Amino acid sequence: MAAAKPNNVATRARNAARTARVSCRASRNNSVNVATQLDWKSLATNMDDLSPIEIMDHALATFGDEIAIAFSGAEDVAVIEYAKLTGRPFRVFSLDTGRLDKETYELFDAVEKHYGINIEYTFPDAQECMDLVREKGMFSFYEDGHQECCRVRKVRPLRRQLKTLKAWVTGQRKDQSPGTRAAVPVVEVDPVFEGLDGGEGSLIKYNPMSNASSADVWMFLRTMGVPTNKLHEVGYDSIGCQPCTKSVLPNQPEREGRWWWEDAAAKECGLHSGNIAGQEGDDSAGEEGEKQSLYDSVTEMSKADLEALATDASSRPEKGAVGVLYAPWCQFCQGLEEDFEAAAAKIGATGEDVKVFKFRADTEREFSADKFQLETFPRIVYIPGKSSTNAKPISYLSEKRTVDDLLTFTKNVSGVEARDYLGFTK
Repeated sequence: MAAAKPNNVATRARNAARTARVSCRASRNNSVNVATQLDWKSLATNMDDLSPIEIMDHALATFGDEIAIAFSGAEDVAVIEYAKLTGRPFRVFSLDTGRLDKETYELFDAVEKHYGINIEYTFPDAQECMDLVREKGMFSFYEDGHQECCRVRKVRPLRRQLKTLKAWVTGQRKDQSPGTRAAVPVVEVDPVFEGLDGGEGSLIKYNPMSNASSADVWMFLRTMGVPTNKLHEVGYDSIGCQPCTKSVLPNQPEREGRWWWEDAAAKECGLHSGNIAGQEGDDSAGEEGEKQSLYDSVTEMSKADLEALATDASSRPEKGAVGVLYAPWCQFCQGLEEDFEAAAAKIGATGEDVKVFKFRADTEREFSADKFQLETFPRIVYIPGKSSTNAKPISYLSEKRTVDDLLTFTKNVSGVEARDYLGFTK
């Protein structure tokens, strides 16, 4: 639910807190067995229309000192403000990766003084950091992806911290990255990490700002006069480690400024990715027993046919081929399904000689990496037409993947003539 308007935000917040305290009084001092106590999926549905402060109050009332707020040093300071407005005691922890911006450390200090709290800082293992840097250098993530560095500096320290808790609170929002964070329930059994009791289902994750927009959050922060990161004033929306964060242009998705040199689907560090359940950042988790079919209206390409298309220009359609390399278990591939199928239908309606295909790449990773530089799923690629002077496949790496975005990419790389029903202007 969106944050309240500036003229009554404090009043509404405090009233909501009083209401939530009454509704949660019975569970205030309970020690919750998270695996069995509640039907969390139903609870998420029932709580979806609640305000952030009501969700926060439920979290603090239910778990007491066995829950903590994860604070990244960005606009998620709003979560701390919501906790303060409930009137309940609360804990805050932060991951100090050793590579944060000066402005982020300044915000940590300002937040501690503003709220009268001591942030519980969590650090990576010194030996692991030293081994990584000695083996691969200070900036290896620019060459072989950020996942390994994030595992050492963020995921493993977070894993250790969460094993001391029964629940945690994040500042995740659905609008932060529409392609990868569209499914963020207000409360859930954490699909990745374990809590104090150990085992699957032992940790609960609250996302009280799930339904808020960036505009809502900033209206709230300005109204309440809380400290914010100075980097926000110079175009930084999503803030992480200094080498991996940059400012973004107006109207760009927030996370375009994170790991900008990588495929859009890789723009998660592993802290909030359901794909790494049971593993530390491995995006192959969950392959077995998951959904086995995607993009049913699109032609499946065999490895032999795709290899011929990639290596033999004479076998290509006149206007080339556009396709998606996917893994059916990947939540990002699943999230792309509707838009990709719609784009495929519109491309087919042009009558142009452009082939649209899909290729299941998780079972052919070595081939896909060799021919299409596949690193993460999904990978959208265009193979130039038979008469093109450029024979190499072109990857679409933007995080914007709506129907119009996919069609615009196809038009610009293939030269398909613009038509009204494609959504282009003639």
